[in-house]
Amino acid sequence: MPAYAERGVSAPPEVAFGTATDPDRRAAWLPGPLRQVPAEPAHGDHLQARWSTAGGPWTVVVQVYPVQAGGAMLRLELDSDLPHEQLTRLADETLTSLVRAVTDNLNAG
Repeated sequence: MPAYAERGVSAPPEVAFGTATDPDRRAAWLPGPLRQVPAEPAHGDHLQARWSTAGGPWTVVVQVYPVQAGGAMLRLELDSDLPHEQLTRLADETLTSLVRAVTDNLNAG
C-alpha cells in the first residue's frame, strides 16, 4: 500500500516540476534506489512524473498543481516493500527534501 505526502511551495508549478524532474537534482531528494532512474513524465495537461525501479519494488509519483494564491502544491506517492509506517516516514522525508530542492532552485535563480 503506497504512502502519500502533500505540501505547498512558494514557487511556480513549472519551477517545482522542473526541479523534481531535473536529472542533476534528483539525488538531492529521491530515495537511494531511485536516484539513477530517469523520470517518466505523464502525458497531458497536468504536471506529473514517475520514477520506478525495473521490476519493482520502488516507485515514486510526483504531481504538481497550481494554487490560487500563487505557488504550487506538491503531492508525492511512494511505494516499496518497506513496512507501511517506515514508508510513510520516508514519503514525508522525501517530500521535505524535494521542497528544499525547489526552494534552493528558486533562490538560486
